[in-house]
Amino acid sequence: MKKAIFVGSFDPFTIGHADIVKRALTITDHIVIGVGINENKKYSTPTEERIKTIAKLYADNPKVEVKGYEGLTVDFAIREEAQCVVKGVRNVKDFEYEREQADINRLLTGLETVILFASPDLACISSSMVRTLALNGKDITPYLP
Repeated sequence: MKKAIFVGSFDPFTIGHADIVKRALTITDHIVIGVGINENKKYSTPTEERIKTIAKLYADNPKVEVKGYEGLTVDFAIREEAQCVVKGVRNVKDFEYEREQADINRLLTGLETVILFASPDLACISSSMVRTLALNGKDITPYLP
């Protein structure tokens, strides 16, 4: 069985993230959504709540698990026995960042990264954009699964 991890802070988990999970499941048998825990980062929603919200979305899908993790992505991948990391990329800035992460992950452990480009109609959606809209009183439900 091929297993992948899809990691991020997911603050919040958007329809863009859900699209990446859906598409990743066409190329892997199982995906673990890893909600990163970084004590130095300020989140708008507590980690446990983000984990529960995402897990609820996939409660009926045995191919998807949701777990919190601390530390390096490669260490999480090893613990989960994942064969690859799946990352979504919206633009050149995302690509450069993810390429650097993919290179170091591969150098450290041989772990490969599979990059899925954002669907064109979802490329403008980011967690930070959704948080900004929410802070300014806008309806964010169209951007959440």
